Amino acid sequence: MPASPRRDRPALPVTAVETTVLDIPLRRPHRFSVATMDTQGVLLVRLTTADGITGWGEGVVPGGPWWGGESIEGMQALVERHLGPLLVGEDALRVDRLGRRLDRLVSGAPFAKSAVEMALWDVAGRALGVPVYQLLGGVHRTTLPVTWALGAEPAGVVVEEALSRIEDGSHRSFKLKMGALPPPEDVARIAEIADALAGRAPLAVDLNGAWDERTARRRLPALAAAGISLVEQPLPAADVSGAARLRAGTTAALMADESLRTPADALRLVTEHAADVFALKIAKSGGLSTVRRIAAVAEAAGISCYGGTTIETSLGTAAATHLFCATASLTAGTELFGPLLLADDIVENPVSYADGELLLGDGPGFGVTVDEAKVAKYARR
Repeated sequence: MPASPRRDRPALPVTAVETTVLDIPLRRPHRFSVATMDTQGVLLVRLTTADGITGWGEGVVPGGPWWGGESIEGMQALVERHLGPLLVGEDALRVDRLGRRLDRLVSGAPFAKSAVEMALWDVAGRALGVPVYQLLGGVHRTTLPVTWALGAEPAGVVVEEALSRIEDGSHRSFKLKMGALPPPEDVARIAEIADALAGRAPLAVDLNGAWDERTARRRLPALAAAGISLVEQPLPAADVSGAARLRAGTTAALMADESLRTPADALRLVTEHAADVFALKIAKSGGLSTVRRIAAVAEAAGISCYGGTTIETSLGTAAATHLFCATASLTAGTELFGPLLLADDIVENPVSYADGELLLGDGPGFGVTVDEAKVAKYARR
């Protein structure tokens, strides 16, 4: 009898993993609790196979390393010197296996890993001629509601921008950044905004872990009284027990973001009853595969998921759209506004929005085509 073929022979061998750092301006500055950004750095990853198929991924960190602990420059070095070489010769179709291999051989670095894993998914879809959402089991929805995030600016500035978005029909809900001001002033600012927008749109706030538990206990009732329905990450990431105590004492829903990066984090949040909503982000969790495992924990616990952003281009936004449309527990909306905040894009066919919704695209892979001229224009010199 003829010898059986080796089952571990790569069906689609990776031949190269290349990177480019881009700097893309924003339409307006975006202010977080401890940082302000007016340009978004993007690590673009190009992954090529022996058959000549190219897949693309991107890694972004919002406002620099203060949020996730990684920088674009460090991510590039890690991908070029460590993550990329680990993939060369491997089968690009075995995406989940390769992601786990990278986790075993390189500790941490989820933002860098997510860029590489995204490119693997794109290659797999292109090689098989199907959209990535089909590889994830098909869709539960074909559009996603998009909340517009407003920076920690004065109330008048925020209200003016929010009203313009409501009036042109581009957004129906808003998330307000907090934490840049002393708590009494910040809460008064939010109350003023909420009063001006009362009955016009639901409002959430995001503190990026800026408060301690005592401050949050004192200030959350005022936010709830002002009409804030959702509070994201009021306490530092490590204070899960404090979040559980806060959740028991407030009417506003609490959403975990910085405290939720891994499936183990999700399990702890569930067992300690520390969150009403999970904020899912491809970058902070190291890729689509890990986000799916986190979403499965949420679904088992009856917790709704929300699609967060790290302010991606249309490439990263398309990846998130495929993932979130294919995730059953993603029922709390999204904030995939990155391409709308960036002053330009890097693809020939940007993602589409209509009436406050992000539309799921079609086509193989993530369905977007990188514009090489735009890459050359924004490449860091």
